[in-house]
Amino acid sequence: MNKFWIIFSHTYLEKVKSKTFLITTALLLLTVAAAANFQTIAGFFSGEDEERDKIAIIDNSDLLFGSYKQSVESANDSLELIPFTDLEEAGKTAVQEEKYAALVVMDMDADALPEATYFANNITDSSTQADLEEQLQYMKVAMSIEQAGFDEQAVQEIYAPVNFETVALDEDAKTLEEMFQAQGIIYVMLFFMYMVVILYGQMIAQDVANEKSSRVMEILISSASPVTHMFAKIFGVALVGLTQILLLVGVGYALISSRKEELVGSFLDTVGLVDIPVDLVIYAIIFFLLGYTLYATLAAMLGSLVSRSEDVGQLIMPMIILIVIAFLVAMYGLGAPESRIVTISSFIPFFTPMVMILRIGMLNLPLWEIGLSIAILIVSIIILGLIGARVYKGGVLMYGRTGSLKDFTKAIRLSKKEK
Repeated sequence: MNKFWIIFSHTYLEKVKSKTFLITTALLLLTVAAAANFQTIAGFFSGEDEERDKIAIIDNSDLLFGSYKQSVESANDSLELIPFTDLEEAGKTAVQEEKYAALVVMDMDADALPEATYFANNITDSSTQADLEEQLQYMKVAMSIEQAGFDEQAVQEIYAPVNFETVALDEDAKTLEEMFQAQGIIYVMLFFMYMVVILYGQMIAQDVANEKSSRVMEILISSASPVTHMFAKIFGVALVGLTQILLLVGVGYALISSRKEELVGSFLDTVGLVDIPVDLVIYAIIFFLLGYTLYATLAAMLGSLVSRSEDVGQLIMPMIILIVIAFLVAMYGLGAPESRIVTISSFIPFFTPMVMILRIGMLNLPLWEIGLSIAILIVSIIILGLIGARVYKGGVLMYGRTGSLKDFTKAIRLSKKEK
């Protein structure tokens, strides 16, 4: 057991002190800080504190400018509409000289309804054009209603949203509010599970392959059994990942807490990270840890079959495909959590961590289903660990041209010879 802790601590400290870990952690922390301050950053780049864009307006009808200015500036406070009394060509020249952001020439058509032409140096700023067009459309609708002699209040009532209330007859069904509250932690779980398996699973496989290619493995397995080495490597890298995740979660929580009053009602409500059920967080942690262990064991086993680090990517591709499929099924399940494919996938070991946490968050599942999925994961980890230990034991002794799945049988034969 002492050898396990030596390899475990060596793996952890080596990874944590590496430049790759420090740089990626710093970048991820900057990303978390940027996400927590998204509204401030977006306001800076959108120029909320700068002068408003000036839009020159030529109203050939002499009827539209007043109400148009009021509606546009109410809808978009970054725009300022200014009447332009000179000729149209002079207005175009003023836009080209950047005195105005754009020129809008307004008039009435044959039906006495508003129409306009928009002039700008370029039309890449589609949001400004869309706002101007949208408000003109509202004016046209209002004028059309007035011309037709309809009562405006009656028309507004016609277009008012229908009162469509949803009621679940099943007493155990979750409400829309409860499902929305669960979405935040589900998104976080899916994202972290996807990223951790791809990044750290590949790190484990790459680490084993590097040690084999440098012949360090021969020294390591002479002092500790391959099985001890495999699980020390898995849990060492797991602790590296947990260290990084705890840093991200801790910094993110501190930043959000410091700006909670500002973010509640906007950002946090939008992503569903308010009033998250405690039991869902606990289940998320359990499935995350079990899912990582399952995939990490598979990654270590695959890495032991590779003699050259360049071949790692090719051999772990099946593992990446599995996690991608699990991610896609879970994303599909956000809109159809009770579908048959989602239900069946939640009991398939390599899909369970992502898909079952989705079902737990979106549905009121009986405890036996949750317990069964956890049991399936634990049994699968044990079985994969036993098979992986044998493959790892023989695989670390395999050199030469390797890197295909047919090397499994060769690795198992070698492990039997070592007994």
